[in-house]
Amino acid sequence: MAGHSKWANIQHRKGKQDAKRGKIFTRLIKEITVAARMGGSDPSGNPRLRLAMDKAYANNMPKDNVERAIKRGAGELDGVDYQELRYEGYGINGAAVMVDCMTDNKTRTVGDVRHAFSKHGGNLGTDGSVAFMFKHCGQMIFAPGTDENGLMEVALDAGAEDIVNDEDGSIEVITSPHDFVNVKQALEAAGYKPEFAEVIMKPDAEVLFTGDDAVKMQKLLDALEDLDDVQEVYTTAVFGDE
Repeated sequence: MAGHSKWANIQHRKGKQDAKRGKIFTRLIKEITVAARMGGSDPSGNPRLRLAMDKAYANNMPKDNVERAIKRGAGELDGVDYQELRYEGYGINGAAVMVDCMTDNKTRTVGDVRHAFSKHGGNLGTDGSVAFMFKHCGQMIFAPGTDENGLMEVALDAGAEDIVNDEDGSIEVITSPHDFVNVKQALEAAGYKPEFAEVIMKPDAEVLFTGDDAVKMQKLLDALEDLDDVQEVYTTAVFGDE
């Protein structure tokens, strides 16, 4: 896609996350708590928990914080009972947006999400209105200049579904959600460390935004990501290099 650099978009996202380190900790604690509640406190038998712990340590979260969150999820400590919610809607020029939340107050959360959409030129849709435009999968992105042949061999042997060469030189590895942790560990053991590694809702097709529309769309995404109950925001929108 001309004028679109996946690498630049990833770096932009990482920079924003670094600027919101305190909020990242809060979101990770929620994820660890829910993962432990749903799948148990043993990360070796709970891939979702293992991934959440990896993300926490990658963000320099203290081990004590991680262990407390696991105990809360497993019922060993008192804590808030979070509910997982997903909202779907449309942004500028009809770009699809999915918003994953964890909350102890559904009424507050849906009100906040609806307000963010309406204030910034979007609108909240119904369940299923945009979900069909996304695929649930694991995604790893490696920096331009990575040894493509070596990475491909390790990734495919470990169970990756697809390897994508992006125009900017970065390499994308796609896995099933179930195989994500194993593929990531195999690649890292072989010396291939991804710059981005998440289980995500990946858009089947992307819409390039530039100029004023890009500014407006970014404001909507920022407003959603700034909400306390929001864990992740996924969109078909990508942003040009200019």
